[in-house]
Amino acid sequence: MTTYVIPLIIGFFFAFALQKAGLGHYHRIVNQFRFKDNTIMKFMMTGISVGLVGLYALKDLGFIQLDQMSSTYIVGNLLGGLLFGVGMALAGT
Repeated sequence: MTTYVIPLIIGFFFAFALQKAGLGHYHRIVNQFRFKDNTIMKFMMTGISVGLVGLYALKDLGFIQLDQMSSTYIVGNLLGGLLFGVGMALAGT
């Protein structure tokens, strides 16, 4: 049960942070593709960096073992991308 609940909670807070940062606004997304506003890229790179440091910190503290994790989980990635895309479409962005 916690295998599914914890990632959903983390995803909720990440989406909340995206919304609070204003990264769901149309003009931000369009300007990112026009190379006029790099706010979205900076936010995503910061999120990836924090996640990377967090994973290795948890590994060093002994809470997780990275060698037991699979390299990719295609079904989970597809479902997560679909859920994210549907959420953005429903939000009107």
